[in-house]
Amino acid sequence: MSPQRNTGQGAEAELPEYAGHYRLESRLGSGGMGVVHLARSTSGMKVAVKVVHADYARDPEFRGRFRQEVAAARRVSGAFTAPVVDADPDAERPWMATLFIPGSTLAEQVKRNGPMSSGELRRLMAGLAEALRDIHRVGVVHRDLKPSNVLLAEDGPKVIDFGISRPKDSELRTETGKLIGTPPFMAPEQFRRPREVGPAADVFALGSVMVHAATGRGPFDSDSPYVVAYQVVHDEPDLTGVPGNLAPLVVRCLAKEPEDRPTPDELMRALRSVAASYDTQAFIPEQRVEGVGPQGSASAEEWFASAEPADPADPADLTDPADPADLTDAAGPADPDGSSRSSGSSGKSPRRSTGPRRRLRRAAVVAGALSLLAGGAFGAVQVLGDKPAAGESSPRTTPAAFDAWDTESVSQTQSTPHCSYGADELLCGQPGVVFALDPTDGTVLWKHSVGDALRSGPPVLAGELVQPLTDPDRHLEALAPRTGKVSWRQDMPEHTGLKVVGGMLLFSAADGTVTAVDGASGETKWRHAVTDRGVPYFSSFPGDPLAYATNVSDTGTTEVTAVAPDSGEVRWSARLRGSLEAVGSHDGAVFFLSADRTTPDSDAVVRYDPVSRATRRVALPVPRQSPAATVHGDVVYLMSTAGSLEAVDTAAGKRLWSLETGLFRGSEPAVGDGHVYVTGVDGRLLGVDTRTGKLLGQTRARLGKNSDRVASSLPEPLTVDGRVYATAPDGSVFAVDGRDPASW
Repeated sequence: MSPQRNTGQGAEAELPEYAGHYRLESRLGSGGMGVVHLARSTSGMKVAVKVVHADYARDPEFRGRFRQEVAAARRVSGAFTAPVVDADPDAERPWMATLFIPGSTLAEQVKRNGPMSSGELRRLMAGLAEALRDIHRVGVVHRDLKPSNVLLAEDGPKVIDFGISRPKDSELRTETGKLIGTPPFMAPEQFRRPREVGPAADVFALGSVMVHAATGRGPFDSDSPYVVAYQVVHDEPDLTGVPGNLAPLVVRCLAKEPEDRPTPDELMRALRSVAASYDTQAFIPEQRVEGVGPQGSASAEEWFASAEPADPADPADLTDPADPADLTDAAGPADPDGSSRSSGSSGKSPRRSTGPRRRLRRAAVVAGALSLLAGGAFGAVQVLGDKPAAGESSPRTTPAAFDAWDTESVSQTQSTPHCSYGADELLCGQPGVVFALDPTDGTVLWKHSVGDALRSGPPVLAGELVQPLTDPDRHLEALAPRTGKVSWRQDMPEHTGLKVVGGMLLFSAADGTVTAVDGASGETKWRHAVTDRGVPYFSSFPGDPLAYATNVSDTGTTEVTAVAPDSGEVRWSARLRGSLEAVGSHDGAVFFLSADRTTPDSDAVVRYDPVSRATRRVALPVPRQSPAATVHGDVVYLMSTAGSLEAVDTAAGKRLWSLETGLFRGSEPAVGDGHVYVTGVDGRLLGVDTRTGKLLGQTRARLGKNSDRVASSLPEPLTVDGRVYATAPDGSVFAVDGRDPASW
């Protein structure tokens, strides 16, 4: 068959006849991103082949995002999605082939036939729960689940569209005209806290999809997407018309807080007890013929073709001068530049939930759909054997040579441990317990119970004692590093922020007062305010004796205060241009990430020398999505939540290299032995050459039994004497030879 001409958006003069060895027979649809064809393999198998428009093919950033989309779609099993058959993101015209699945979308079905019956709704909900479990267990979060992204195949619903989004049922637009979200099916945190969106957002969307399937409308309904966004954040859903046997489950899915929503596994268990009609009739009342949707409607592939890539550097500003709705009426003061970056940092890792968040007063930032970047095989679930009781120690063994090792989960609840290195031990924490491991072989040396009070962060060494960082309503205690026994215990000062710097514990109170507690004795050494600019949330960095507090002002500048932790003396302060976050220090200079003035993402790396008062700013080619960063010499390594890892040389004033890792929400990078290391939400550890940015090796995935959940924060790897220590969602801690990532 001759190649088909493209008359849709972004038309090319002539479309290719082949994509790889797939012959393109007819066009299923076209749109802003590319063209989708019905094609056949050499053996005659039908596939849907998406061929990217030439304009996008010339854009390196888009190629990187397309490559990540392919990687994410491949890692999902395909049982509940349109499985990827083949792809070539590096071709002159990048393309991806998926299995051709006849069927209409849920949006088409409801529009054509009206609301579903109770039995159909139950099967739909069970199928979507299974699909989300399959997607989440490989570290992927869809973020744009909606009726037009649910394909009703004969064997059950399929979730489509990984990594791209161009909603047809919303008028929410950016200045460039790109559509990047669908408010009726977005979770509250996607408006309030876009950086913290996790699997629970997909569960919220599932609840909204079920209301649409049952009633033909969403649980939040208005002609204005701005009003809908306000309703999603503040109002209760309208479930009129939802069958009574499913309404309680839908209500749970639509909970405002992510932690109050059920997991896909919990939904499936609950659905087994729902008394419903078990109609065995398939979803699809009629088959779709090649190239034509049911009754002339657009097919799933046609919709897929119209999808346009969401730009993570271009989130929508929802401010509407005609709409006085305040989406974050209790969120607190906003930065004048519209950013929602934290006013301070409690550590060099950007764990934003530890301090007050600056939010938009009159606007909400909508998260883009580029979120499906992680994956990997399933890690084996290991069962922990007998362990020493709390306070008991195990004999330390020292093998003649270092060998790679991994441990089982010490906590009964599998979750990613957070570890630090001190006193020649790995000091780790999981919910309910802190423990020490022998770094040579992973032997558990001791355990100490802390109930459910452990914070997200590792125990650290201060004053030569182990300091578990627990919740404010628990006693402050210090442990002997060799035995785990309590050396001292006392009431914890009232505080909203805590940072350990050197041998001191710095507690920041809501009134701006800082209380410094000696880690060795538990004595309070000093208590006073160190700045008059609000609550000081401190950052500190290895080898640097100072603690740094940053405060972003309403004038678009950042006040930086350097404090001596042992005395509270202010060593220097400076007011720097931009909304800055401290990420590292080297040779007296302090390094920052600068926020883009229109997004919560980072657009530059800033180096400040307090001696010369010189500032060097190195702009990033593209603003990066909520990056984690670390400093090694004059080079800053950034890992964005969208999966890009890059190196920026502040001395040379340029970016050295950039690598699309395929990870979703990678950890803060760690550097050692000529390599940079990052971990992903699936437990994989990646090793990259610091000179070239080439991926040299990676470990297997270690997901564990809670594979449908994604950790809210990822601990960075630890590099010690040529070894790399990392942790995983299955609760394990493991060690590999950092000098040879190719051997992993």
